[in-house]
Amino acid sequence: MRGIISWGTSVPHWRLDRGTIAAVAGQGGGRGTRTVASFDQDAVTLATEAARSALAGGVIPDALLFGTVSTPVTDHTNASVIHAALGLPSAVAAMDLGASVRSVVGGLMLATRTTDTVAVTAADVRTGRAGSAEESGGGDAGACVVIGDDTPDAPVVAEVLAHASATGEVLDRWRVPGESVSRTWDEKFAEVALRPLVTDAFARALAAAGLEPADVAVAVVDAPSARIGAALARVVGAQRTADDLSATVGMTGAAHPLLCLANELERLAGAGDEGGTVVALVHAGDGADVVLVRTTPALRSHHTNSTVAEQLSTGGPVAYGRFLSWRGMLEVEPPRRPEPQRVSAPAAWRAAHWKYAFVGSRDTTSGAVHLPPSRVSADGERTDEMEPVGLASAHGTVATFTVDRVAYSPSPPIIFAVVDFDGGGRFPVELCDLGPDEVSIGSRVALTFRRLHAADGIPNYFWKARLVREASPADPKEA
Repeated sequence: MRGIISWGTSVPHWRLDRGTIAAVAGQGGGRGTRTVASFDQDAVTLATEAARSALAGGVIPDALLFGTVSTPVTDHTNASVIHAALGLPSAVAAMDLGASVRSVVGGLMLATRTTDTVAVTAADVRTGRAGSAEESGGGDAGACVVIGDDTPDAPVVAEVLAHASATGEVLDRWRVPGESVSRTWDEKFAEVALRPLVTDAFARALAAAGLEPADVAVAVVDAPSARIGAALARVVGAQRTADDLSATVGMTGAAHPLLCLANELERLAGAGDEGGTVVALVHAGDGADVVLVRTTPALRSHHTNSTVAEQLSTGGPVAYGRFLSWRGMLEVEPPRRPEPQRVSAPAAWRAAHWKYAFVGSRDTTSGAVHLPPSRVSADGERTDEMEPVGLASAHGTVATFTVDRVAYSPSPPIIFAVVDFDGGGRFPVELCDLGPDEVSIGSRVALTFRRLHAADGIPNYFWKARLVREASPADPKEA
């Protein structure tokens, strides 16, 4: 049996209330909220966090695939950064999928055709012109689904029964290279053009699985917009249509099919699903793709570090003006300090385990943990008597902190903290996803992979720390 053995999601902390848009832009907005990636997040960091969650159980994939339409760089393999941050062995292949939403579902289907364990990751940072439907209807998120064979250590929680595709050249959305926003055609045209393709792919997927339409309990429909998705869901005619998250997250581009599928699997697991529930993942865009899965009894006992619902419950609001500045659409006065220099490729290569995977060193004699890693013991008596220790998953406690309103940052102020990590090691880190009055000595934090800055077109990635929050109503602190 082959299918989904794990998944993980990454929903940014910040939320934009769509009702605040029209007062500034003069148009647009609407009801509900959309998720907003912070200035230090991009598709790579969001996908990394989702993959960290998906692989937290100890699964080591044979291959890592990454799809996005908001790629931080081109020519360079973005998946290799995720690979490095996860600390995966060099034998694990890391490849980028094409720069289209459909490529992610294609990667998912390709993963079912091999005997390898494949982690399919996806993420996007979506925006549009101020006051547009793209801006308010978009959302930012990352997701990862791991496909593999059923084993005692990693049982299949949702067996892949069949999949089918129907391709057609439907120009419903596009983006010119170098531009940050996508352009879209009329929604009605996209619905009319995609409807027969969805009908065809769904019918052939059912036939391949030996099922009837009535056998499909849930349809997870991903379409160019929520309205188109609702119309196409009626074509599928499943017993129930899953939440498309458009009211709380927004349409998250390449991440959306995996994000909505993960959310539905979490809902079924929470409801005590006993297995045998058929779920249809339906993607519509540049054609149609349908993947049919059937849950197994292992779904009930599958542990997820943080569900989509839990991540949504711990978010906080961000002001529309700050959202615009994070997206580069509103230029604000930065601190009058020199901007950072570009990262050195040789230096980053030499320190890859530390920079990307947060691997320090432990003195084999004293047990002292050195951050960053050191060859020499603290007392200077021993050299090269160290062992590597990975702390990316460790929690820590804030020993002291400062709020710096002078140092350069795209979104000041910067909150620095000295953190004592569980199991040893002390290190100064930048805190993120919080207001200056939310941190205190003794606060518990966890590490998160972020983008420090970009210079000369090179993103500089490292680790920051975020507060460990309990799932609760949205945090009232506004960025």
